Amino acid sequence: MEIRPCRCSARPQEEYVRVSTAEHPGDLRPRVATVPHHDPYVDAVLPAGVVRVGPVGGPSPWLDPGYLAVHAADVDVVHLHTGYGHLPEDEVVSWTETARRTGVPIVTTVHQLRDPENPSPQRHDAHLGALLATAEVVLTLTPGAADEIAERFGRTAIVVAHPSVVTPVPDLGAERGLVGLRLGARGPAVPDPSGLVRAALSGAVNGGGRLRVYLDDGVVPPPVPSAGDTLEYVARDDDGWVAQLQELHVAVLAERCGTHSRDLEICRDVGTRVVAPSCGWFADQWSDVVTYGNDEDDGFDPVSLDAAVTAALARPAPRPADRAWRDQQRAAVQAVHEQVYAQVMGDRRRD
Repeated sequence: MEIRPCRCSARPQEEYVRVSTAEHPGDLRPRVATVPHHDPYVDAVLPAGVVRVGPVGGPSPWLDPGYLAVHAADVDVVHLHTGYGHLPEDEVVSWTETARRTGVPIVTTVHQLRDPENPSPQRHDAHLGALLATAEVVLTLTPGAADEIAERFGRTAIVVAHPSVVTPVPDLGAERGLVGLRLGARGPAVPDPSGLVRAALSGAVNGGGRLRVYLDDGVVPPPVPSAGDTLEYVARDDDGWVAQLQELHVAVLAERCGTHSRDLEICRDVGTRVVAPSCGWFADQWSDVVTYGNDEDDGFDPVSLDAAVTAALARPAPRPADRAWRDQQRAAVQAVHEQVYAQVMGDRRRD
């Protein structure tokens, strides 16, 4: 493991109180700090034998160069998933330089090659460039994303499947012909909510169904002409989101610039067909999806969404994913993470 000198000054270490965040057990269980500390995906992939290093709250203090420097001896691996998009580029660079200087191994999982929440693709590219140049091991969720990482950043990524993060709600069936569309705040990922609603509604009606639009907090219904009983708006329920997706025959993903989707995995688990955009690698994530045109290069194609929803309704809803298979898949993903942590810990001890 190469340790390079820091080319910039972190905040003075005396600003921090040095408190051990985890006891170092007599065995060699890895002490892992994940960013974020808790998250359905992070919780699903973390091996059982890992000692998770706190603190719990967010934003994660592990992203602070000074905190990382003071607590370098308290952790064996920092595994970065998400939660760094708000940082300026120079802070991410400072953080990676501190990781090199202290010898703390960094593992990163690339969930998004273009952050839907970040209006500046250049900043996200700069973040990824700095992180991928520093990480000991890079993981991602699909072969297509791994190929893109190799092409754009010159790094080889280990492909691990997105494991199951939910179980279906017992005795809850789907409504034949019900199409669901989730709308978040208007932004880079959803620049034309009215167009999405109109096209999805047209496809739902053409397929003999109706459209239900789930609105995130603070999102108002877009200006769309009244469609009677074929269109309804409801609030998205964080606690009941799995059930809301399970009630659908078809779920439409609205992202224009995403890469992978947790909602897609929920739909796979509960047996809801997915209509996915052409951006990212959704079809790599689950082959049993219907694709429509929506990406940053060519924009949104309402005709293709109309046709995709109609085609999806003409097909029966998929069966919920086999639980035994999903459990085996999660165990395999955890085993990969266990091997990765053991590898980077061994490299650090040899250094």
